[in-house]
Amino acid sequence: MSSKSFSGGIHPPASKKITESSSIVKCPAPPAVIIPMQQHIGAPAKPIVAAGDAVRIGDPVSESGGFVSVPSHASVSGTVSAIEARPHPLGGKVLSVVIENDGQEKWRDDIGFDAKYAELSRKEIINRIQAAGLAGMGGATFPTHVKLSPPPDKKIDTLILNGAECEPYLTADHRLMLEEPERIIRGMEILFKVLGAKSGAIGIESNKMDAIKVLRQKIAELNLPFKVYALHVKYPQGAEKQLIKAIINRRVPAGGLPMDIGCVVHNVGTAAAVYDAVAYRRPLVERVVTITGAGIKSPKNLQVPIGTPFSHVFNQCNGLTQDAGKIIMGGPMMGLAQSDIEAPVIKGTSGLLVLTEKQSRRKQELPCISCAHCVDACPMGLLPKMLGQFVKHERFDDAESYHVLDCIECGSCAFVCPANINLVHWIKNGKLRVMQKRKKAN
Repeated sequence: MSSKSFSGGIHPPASKKITESSSIVKCPAPPAVIIPMQQHIGAPAKPIVAAGDAVRIGDPVSESGGFVSVPSHASVSGTVSAIEARPHPLGGKVLSVVIENDGQEKWRDDIGFDAKYAELSRKEIINRIQAAGLAGMGGATFPTHVKLSPPPDKKIDTLILNGAECEPYLTADHRLMLEEPERIIRGMEILFKVLGAKSGAIGIESNKMDAIKVLRQKIAELNLPFKVYALHVKYPQGAEKQLIKAIINRRVPAGGLPMDIGCVVHNVGTAAAVYDAVAYRRPLVERVVTITGAGIKSPKNLQVPIGTPFSHVFNQCNGLTQDAGKIIMGGPMMGLAQSDIEAPVIKGTSGLLVLTEKQSRRKQELPCISCAHCVDACPMGLLPKMLGQFVKHERFDDAESYHVLDCIECGSCAFVCPANINLVHWIKNGKLRVMQKRKKAN
């Protein structure tokens, strides 16, 4: 069977066998949850509760801080105990609503199946999605309602669901596709309607043939016009621009967005959450998280309430091993190292990876030998070596002219570098400095 792909990319060890056969298990709610006001790209949400307020599961605890923003909701029933700065998995401390769990699991009264959801207008659907607090669940956390509201001059003809899950170790999307295919396809049907798209596709790497088979069967059963594409197993196949190139052979222009070429991409987990929000008025209060790595005693795929401290999640997996050395939210290529296990699971937490001390040791950085491996690996066709050198010597105008802002920070260049140069570190810094310069100029 032929499979679709893109130029560049790498083949890191998949390390998915640890959890790919582990069914999703419900994580017991913790004694208290921490709901950060910043769980998405855009303006932070604003608290609408006060200490002492009683809340039910699904009750809003914050409101959107602007159009590019989403509200958050209580993931347990109980009492708001504090509104204060708490550790955040993206670094530092962020204003958060802390809820003490009463153990009653009381849900908001209006959450339940709406038999007439298919009759909702486009505007009504988008309003439900926004009210449910949906943000991209593949990790980027871009507010879902914004993606569904392109400018009038951007006509969308293609909807793509991302089921590639190319990041090593992570299997949350794989398990969701196997166990909840109808939620995903029904959510895709809603997205398709809202966008007025003419074609719909799901991209899945060909190492997940069981998921490909399940979704194809469900699409046929529901008699829907969607196609499932088997993609070549290569990282970063799940990156938005690479996914589009592989499936419909369109290239997103430099500095552009998928909507510029008539395409919108959503994660399979987001599609499932869209179905919950529209058909059940159910807000985003939990998500599937892969807890994995050699530093965790019992790796699992867990359905975790948003706001659950990492420490509680690890306890459900029998804790960390004695030689655990590094905790990463996400995968080893694009994830973020964590310094506080009391930070909470947020809407973009697809995985918690625990590496051993030996796996976590940094290799000594050596001088660049100009081998161009990084150039061959870059899926964006950039020159990582040059970008790193420009940033290191503070030549930010040169970095900008070499398209530093087009870097997707996938880490392919650093992975293949025989000199162990942390190119992503330099390029991220360069992107920040270029954006600061542009902001100052404007």
